[in-house]
Amino acid sequence: MTAPCTKSQLRKSLRAARVEHVADLAEAVKGLVFHRPPAPILANIAPGAVIGLYHAVGAEAPADNYARFFHEAGHTIALPHFAAIGTAMQFRQYSDPHGGSDLSAGPFGMVQPSADAAVLTPDVLFVPLVGFTADLARLGQGGGHYDRWLAEHPGRMAIGLAWDVQLVEALPVEPHDAPLDAVVTPTRIYGLN
Repeated sequence: MTAPCTKSQLRKSLRAARVEHVADLAEAVKGLVFHRPPAPILANIAPGAVIGLYHAVGAEAPADNYARFFHEAGHTIALPHFAAIGTAMQFRQYSDPHGGSDLSAGPFGMVQPSADAAVLTPDVLFVPLVGFTADLARLGQGGGHYDRWLAEHPGRMAIGLAWDVQLVEALPVEPHDAPLDAVVTPTRIYGLN
């Protein structure tokens, strides 16, 4: 996809492409994609690492199967938590990835762990995105939550989950934009291989 020039224009066009792409996927295919992390990604994750994931909203690449996979492998799972709009993103423990019984409504139209769940610092972070480049630049939702979190927690591995349609040739990158270590799509891994 050829990239429009501003982040706002990019977000609009990439969100539309993502929605159209997901709407065209057969239900059987939706159940198979992002089923388990690819071997090159797993080879870079230490046993017992705390894994930060997200609860997909709308047409975002799903992370639920990854949560179940890592939980079954003995990892502690954490999801983003916001006390309110305008507060810093924290990660809190997600202890029931098979049933979601410990999730409740949060800001931004997503579900999140409860306010009394343990605060955790993930070692590895799987992040949603609106767009990405082959050299691992990321275009997020525009709030800067992940960029700020990664800046405050250096040395954490950040891996994007995306549909192939979200790949662009270039992105307008600013100094605060945190690059990814890898991106996983249904057909390819960028980085770490």
